[in-house]
Amino acid sequence: MSAVFGIVGWKNSGKTGLMERLVTEIRGRGVSVSTVKHAHHSFDVDQPGKDSYRHRDAGAQEVLLASGRRWVLMHELRGATEPTLEELLERLSPVDLVLIEGYKRDAHPKLEAHRSATGQLLIATEDTSILAVASDADHPDLNRPVFDLDDTISIADFVLEQTSLAALRRTGS
Repeated sequence: MSAVFGIVGWKNSGKTGLMERLVTEIRGRGVSVSTVKHAHHSFDVDQPGKDSYRHRDAGAQEVLLASGRRWVLMHELRGATEPTLEELLERLSPVDLVLIEGYKRDAHPKLEAHRSATGQLLIATEDTSILAVASDADHPDLNRPVFDLDDTISIADFVLEQTSLAALRRTGS
């Protein structure tokens, strides 16, 4: 089973940029990584007029698109309930670490990305599953680690320690 660690925060808090940097840093240490991103809105991964779109638009429950470089499986819920994070994780191929962006209400271990310019309060003050905060501001009253939002190396160290993957790290990174 893969280790799981989440990155949460309000809109424009730096979650996606942090996720990108963490994937690059952690992969560079020899740890295999997959990601899950939660979207709160309707999204589309293919374009109207393309064959895969036409298959889906015609009513296919699943459309698997494959090439010599990648494959993607699109699954239409067609009114069914959104799968839980746990159900989605079961569909992933095994890796050392799954980084999750979003799913802030789920109970997996998380780090909160926070930018003071958003004007939002910290989620961490009300959520004990948030083990640390990465921010562009000081939070001296917070009873957990606070990292500079741009200190990717220290944040990656923390994630790997929390997921017991620190031993997999390559030296010299």
